[in-house]
Amino acid sequence: MIKKSAFKRIALASIILLLLVLFSLFPKEQNYELNLKQEVEYVSNNKMSEIYLLDANNFIGRANVVLNGNKTTDKIREMLEIMIVDGKKESFVPNGFRAIIPSDTKIISVELADGVAKINLSKSLLDVNKEMEEKVIEAITYSLTSIDEVKGVIIYIEGQVLTKLPQTSKRLPALLKRNFGVNKIYDIDSLVDIQGVTVYYINKHDDNYYYVPVTKYINDSRDKIKIIIDELISGPLYETNLMSFLNTNAKLLNYEIAADSILLNFNSYILDDIKNKKILEEVIYSIALSVGDNYDVKEVIFMVENEEIEKSTLRSIE
Repeated sequence: MIKKSAFKRIALASIILLLLVLFSLFPKEQNYELNLKQEVEYVSNNKMSEIYLLDANNFIGRANVVLNGNKTTDKIREMLEIMIVDGKKESFVPNGFRAIIPSDTKIISVELADGVAKINLSKSLLDVNKEMEEKVIEAITYSLTSIDEVKGVIIYIEGQVLTKLPQTSKRLPALLKRNFGVNKIYDIDSLVDIQGVTVYYINKHDDNYYYVPVTKYINDSRDKIKIIIDELISGPLYETNLMSFLNTNAKLLNYEIAADSILLNFNSYILDDIKNKKILEEVIYSIALSVGDNYDVKEVIFMVENEEIEKSTLRSIE
């Protein structure tokens, strides 16, 4: 009897062991589907977006951050949270940059209607010194209008539209767009033929280049594209830490402005590599970003002596 009982126990243990081995070899298909679905959602929700923050020289500079929101209003809120000093998402701020919105600022509400972002913030937004007051508005305007669906911004302070800055008494348009300007420089000697032109220069943090938009107000009635190229060729004389990589011998021969694009035809000095007909990426970006702020176009076509060399789609620049 003892031998028979022991044999049964051994047989039962062998069957259980065999079943465990079989289960390990053939796991449930449902688990694989669930894990795959979660991974796809995680990857698709993380997208690089441009944002404008303070650099080490107190310029508003262009940086890239990851936004997780799918809805435009979620992206707007998340971008504002990144921009708040000591805010819960300030850790998203890239190296070399600083948040700019005062630390106690609360986001009361965010709405989007007909391409206009309506952001209602607490009055702490205005708790800044005189020098920084306008820069805060510039950074918010440039950051939010970098989102495709946002064409303009209305800032409310606890329910009231912000139309005047308390420190400088500067009047603000109710609807803020990029023509409000950024990092403003005034180089005028009369009230005749004044226009503002935004040009993107280059700065460097460690080994990384980034772009700094500067709106210069000048007495010049020429087309803005001519001014942009001349400014990039001559370089930003007023601030030596900003750079332009456009060759001083480069010349814009002619240009054509169409409904959605602008064609720029240069001499060969725009090329960094004549043999392979290559233009420096930094030159392409400086010109394309500058065009994007001054013209309502989607594409910049670069020609060298009537031969197409490069085509830059503005919204694809990172």
